[in-house]
Amino acid sequence: MISIKSSREIELMRATSKLASQTLEFIAPHVVPGVSTEELNKLCHDYILEHGAYPSPLNYHGFPKSICTSKNEVICHGIPSKKDVLKDGDILNIDVTTYLNKFHGDTNKTFLVGEVSPEVKKLVEVTYMCMREGINQVRPGAHIGDIGAVIQEIAHGHGYSVVEEYCGHGIGREFHEEPQVVHVGRKGTGPEIKPGMTFTIEPMINLGNRHCKVLKDNWTVITKDKKWSAQFEHTILCTDEGHDILTLRSDEEKEFSL
Repeated sequence: MISIKSSREIELMRATSKLASQTLEFIAPHVVPGVSTEELNKLCHDYILEHGAYPSPLNYHGFPKSICTSKNEVICHGIPSKKDVLKDGDILNIDVTTYLNKFHGDTNKTFLVGEVSPEVKKLVEVTYMCMREGINQVRPGAHIGDIGAVIQEIAHGHGYSVVEEYCGHGIGREFHEEPQVVHVGRKGTGPEIKPGMTFTIEPMINLGNRHCKVLKDNWTVITKDKKWSAQFEHTILCTDEGHDILTLRSDEEKEFSL
């Protein structure tokens, strides 16, 4: 069942989503060589609590931390650790979900740590483009499949692969709701997009092939070929006119006015 949010629910979604995006803005200056992902986790945890919210991942199906930190070949759901120290040339995805006034807001960003190789930098840029163009498909009367179709076309056009095992999702009172937003697909397929729907678009794009495996911690997902992976995510609202990016950061506005 896909929930259509009321005007009051949309305002609550705006508030929690804004806090999620502000958390990513807050943590950005701390993502530098020499910092551990556990330190980043603590900073985000404290920031979210100070703003009257709760970090949705913490204890979600047993997840032990407040954010996900996915580095290099880690596709998603990486667990912050004192031993996981960032080095020059790494990439790190930080995934933040906030729970404020009984609503969830979900966003993530892949950060470049120090000087990153041109090959990897291009992967990160194309992954962002995949997300942006996926978002640009969202309007009343479009279909969920339109999102995956354009993401797949862009990624494959650059010689990359798209992870299919993990996808975007509806979001609101629940962390994960219907619909599932798969990042591959065909135009005109899947549920019709209607005003009041809120969901995430969060493509995971790999330098190598799409296949992945879950580590023994039962959370961390890595590429099978150990080649690097990038991801970006926003929470989107379908409006009467088109869409609104509820988790848009202040540094991104020019990207979406193209």
